[in-house]
Amino acid sequence: MSPPPRGRRPPPDPLLLQRLRKRRRERVKNRRKRVGRLALGILLGTLVILVVSSFTGAAVFMSSCDLDSLKPVEVGENSFVYAADGSLLGSIPAERNRQPVPRSQISPWVVKATVAIEDRRFFSHGALDWLGIVRALYADVKAGKVVQGGSTITQQLVRNLYIKKKSQTLGRKATEACLAIKLARQKESEYGGTGGKQWILTAYMNQVYYGNHAYGIEAAAQTYFSKPARALTLNESALLAGLPQAPSVFDPFHSPADAIARRDEVLRAMLNNHDINSSQYANAIAARNLHLKAGRLYTSIREPYFFSYVRDVLVKQYGANTARSGGWRVYTTIDPRLQRFALEAIRRTLPYPTDPAAAIVSINPANGAIRAMTEVSPGNPKNQVNFASSARRQPGSTFKPIVLTTAVSQGINPATTTYLSAPFKYDPSGTGSCDSNPPTAWCPQTYDHTYVGATSIENGLLRSDNTVFARLSLDVGPENIAEMAYRLGVRTDLRTSDGAYVPSMGLGSRVVTPIDMASVYSTLAAGGIYSKPMAIRKVVLPGGKVDTDAGWGVPQRRRAVPDWVAAEVVRILEENMTSGTGVGAYFGKTSAGKTGTTDNYADAWFCGFVPALEATVWIGYPRAEIPMRSVHGISVSGPTFPATIWKLFMERASNYAPFPKEFPAPKDRPIWISHKLQYAMSGGYYSSSSGSGTYTPPPATTGSGNSPDGFSQVPGNGSPP
Repeated sequence: MSPPPRGRRPPPDPLLLQRLRKRRRERVKNRRKRVGRLALGILLGTLVILVVSSFTGAAVFMSSCDLDSLKPVEVGENSFVYAADGSLLGSIPAERNRQPVPRSQISPWVVKATVAIEDRRFFSHGALDWLGIVRALYADVKAGKVVQGGSTITQQLVRNLYIKKKSQTLGRKATEACLAIKLARQKESEYGGTGGKQWILTAYMNQVYYGNHAYGIEAAAQTYFSKPARALTLNESALLAGLPQAPSVFDPFHSPADAIARRDEVLRAMLNNHDINSSQYANAIAARNLHLKAGRLYTSIREPYFFSYVRDVLVKQYGANTARSGGWRVYTTIDPRLQRFALEAIRRTLPYPTDPAAAIVSINPANGAIRAMTEVSPGNPKNQVNFASSARRQPGSTFKPIVLTTAVSQGINPATTTYLSAPFKYDPSGTGSCDSNPPTAWCPQTYDHTYVGATSIENGLLRSDNTVFARLSLDVGPENIAEMAYRLGVRTDLRTSDGAYVPSMGLGSRVVTPIDMASVYSTLAAGGIYSKPMAIRKVVLPGGKVDTDAGWGVPQRRRAVPDWVAAEVVRILEENMTSGTGVGAYFGKTSAGKTGTTDNYADAWFCGFVPALEATVWIGYPRAEIPMRSVHGISVSGPTFPATIWKLFMERASNYAPFPKEFPAPKDRPIWISHKLQYAMSGGYYSSSSGSGTYTPPPATTGSGNSPDGFSQVPGNGSPP
């Protein structure tokens, strides 16, 4: 073999080149890993230094870090609640709802569940969990926001017992950490290492807030399960241990699905902490019924539903820990006479134990003051769900005035703009059907399948015609309807689970609360000025100082829509009381309102107002959406019992709200704009079950309704008023 020509190198070995490239890639990769570890180490080291210096350094130099110099927060002082006229409505007995019990009277499952979910290294660290703090800081830095907390059970106990001012400053956190260390050392000295830990854990479980007025594990056990804390099972203990993080979010009475999800999270933590085995975990997770048995928490409170609302407002303003201490004198906006009128109207209309529940919330449109809020549950006297303020149900046709307000605000004249009253199919996918069961397209119809052809929007509302308002909802836009609802007073999220606003919302398919609808109609009654619902006029703090910083009693008002828009909608709602679906509620005075019913008769509404007072009535079964097809021999719809209750209430209540006598006169004239409305006269159809071919509307007519009794129609493909 002859040597290669001089001046030319031999060709490189491919295998050698491959190995060299691989080694180069590995060196680069290893270098990046070392840099990453170094950067992460520097970051964590910096965080640890900052944490140590901020917690320990600041605490050492703060004179407030002295257990002997700080008096524990008072616990158990009753709060008294007064009506608008100064009369005593009742008391909130904080001490009765907090009953400290010794460790021997607490189920071992509660102890294990609490430690697992709140502070799993509780028995191994001192008072501060440095690993937890670093982990939380790392997670927060990685997420770019606060996603984890590093507070131990000892820190939380100190916060509840000693820290009176709940600011989120570095100084407060430093004081909290220092006090936690000193408390842990003090109790360790008094009771020994394990004994000190047990004292802290027991004190924590006797202090923490579990929601629904229950402070401490004994009150929580009695509130949710009507049993003592020593008798709590694994599942019950896991449920309660998960509540302190967010009692209102995980409230098992109001949000059972969220409560179960949180309970399962606690059970997983117990499994990971080796407190339960896999078999116990599997059995516990499989149980999807919470088996709640509400206690007698409300027996000493005269107005439980309004009290619960006031308590929620106070907790939102001051925090749960301050609310627990009580000692307030709270002066509210409630009128005892109107409250009595509301109860009597409900009981007179629905007197039997088998009747559905009914709720009333009444608001002064001039300032948002809540004048009445009550509920009667004939078949469930222990019901603790405040439907007037928190329960969410479909509003039916009471939502249509929001669509009407949206249209008027866009310059669409409801008196002259023509829409087609005829069956309607909306199927943007092009693959849906109105003949399938259930329909795979949106196919609004009227309840009795009678239609009037071309008609005005105004007449469509008086008839509560689903097909007219389905078309109108598409033309004005679901997003615009939702935005208008929020402006008028709805505070419930109207989006679907995938974040969309759907056109069926215009017929009342999205859930709201009665106080949402009361706020909407109050805004219209006030000439388009929204007032935030107000339950509290004044709060006197423990020690006698009036809280002037929270803004109690000061109306929070803003213009939601122009006065002429509100006036036009109110004009039509006035007409609805004398020649539309609201005739059953009319009592001879200036008034306006609208009925509503869901398509399965599970919820029935009447929302209406006189110039100086609004009232919203809801009827349904609290425990589930049960059709009300045979109550006193009839199907319950908006124009029946809800209208009757509203009339009975307003006949008496309006005498105590005498001014103003008339609705606000607009200063501005309407601005009508010509629109090209895509769906206004879009064609109808005949269902294949009743014929085929193109729908031909009859000549335009007017009428008092589209069902034999003249009642309105509601969401779905064809539903009652």
